[in-house]
Amino acid sequence: MSDATQAKADPVTRTPAIVLEHVSKQYGQGATILDNLSATIPPGEFVSIIGPSGCGKSTLLKLVAGLSPITSGKIVMERLTRVNARRITSFIFQDPTLLPWRTVRANVALGLELEHTNRASRNEIVDAMLALVGLADVAGMYPRELSGGMKMRVSIARALASRPRVLLLDEPFAALDEITRDRMNEELLRLREQHAWTVLFVTHSVAEAVFLSNRILVLAAHPGRLAHDIAVPLPWPRTAETRDSTEFDAVVSRVSRTLREVQGQ
Repeated sequence: MSDATQAKADPVTRTPAIVLEHVSKQYGQGATILDNLSATIPPGEFVSIIGPSGCGKSTLLKLVAGLSPITSGKIVMERLTRVNARRITSFIFQDPTLLPWRTVRANVALGLELEHTNRASRNEIVDAMLALVGLADVAGMYPRELSGGMKMRVSIARALASRPRVLLLDEPFAALDEITRDRMNEELLRLREQHAWTVLFVTHSVAEAVFLSNRILVLAAHPGRLAHDIAVPLPWPRTAETRDSTEFDAVVSRVSRTLREVQGQ
């Protein structure tokens, strides 16, 4: 996203920034999952989180979303409290978690129903979200009738229906084939261009992280801690041609080398 595009974005949409201050997480008397992790995520930035299995990537997203308590430290979301953090974040998981007995339209509307949004407003928002992700023509279909990529787009539409300012994604495209995954990456950036969310994105794919991100946080394990904070100096917008560039290959190589070093520690 260009600086000019960010400048035009609604300032309400572009907040809050996320500040992690010495965040640690331990479950009961067990091992420490995250240890003394600090980072600042400016408004509208897309940050990917990579690292070896067990380093606390998914746990970190849950802490930011307010779905799990912090053992020590602090997470600050600008102009918000931890009490209402859940109201401005949307969480997209690897599994689309669609209700099989509800149509595409009804799945997208679920969160709005739980928020008691009136029918007229709910229908308007659902129509807009289905159009946004290109699924207006399958609104009456059921999850069993959809491809994997279409199911994930329904999940994204459902998340966006709540008008989030912060989008948290936990390996949402990991189960898709490579071509569909690349297309979903491009679709996600197209949507971000319009909404300028602050994004935290967990992935095991270095190429995916490089393609999507302004920055990449590399976590080390045992316990999980921030090992590297890498800027991605590729121009915006990112397109399919970006993946064919020597610049892209160079960044992927550098991040991959860093990840291997972290895993070897």
